Amino acid sequence: MAEMEKIASFQVNHLTLEPGVYVSRIDRDPETGAVTTTFDIRLTSPNREPVLNTAECHTLEHLGATYLRNHPTWASRIVYFGPMGCRTGCYLVVFGEVTSEEILPLVRGLFEFVRDFEGEIPGARPEECGNYLDQNLGMAKWVARRYLERDLDRPDGARTRYGA
Repeated sequence: MAEMEKIASFQVNHLTLEPGVYVSRIDRDPETGAVTTTFDIRLTSPNREPVLNTAECHTLEHLGATYLRNHPTWASRIVYFGPMGCRTGCYLVVFGEVTSEEILPLVRGLFEFVRDFEGEIPGARPEECGNYLDQNLGMAKWVARRYLERDLDRPDGARTRYGA
């Protein structure tokens, strides 16, 4: 098997990466011209802070996807929202070329929605989800509150550029 190139996300220094909202990649389909932007919504400092447990990741996914797919202006541009395999954050994929600064209000709104959410987690019934018992609303709310207060509402602004 030929040697494969290291993908871009593995070239980001995870020893210095801090929580923030980063453009991870921009993809353009050469045939259709369609553009998607993938955001790295980093919730913890990789390799320096504990990772998120699967239950709060799962709850963040359910609440986040519900919020985003019901947003009055962004719903039609949402491609995907879900946890990273390393459990240090989430990916948000949207149609169009969008900057971190442009997406920040949406990300703030998403985490405010999670922080303030009360009631039954959307899609968390056995007929709706393949792992419906693996949810933790209390911890998802804690993660959202910490991310908003510690990382998104920093006096110097949210971190939006890798290596900055």
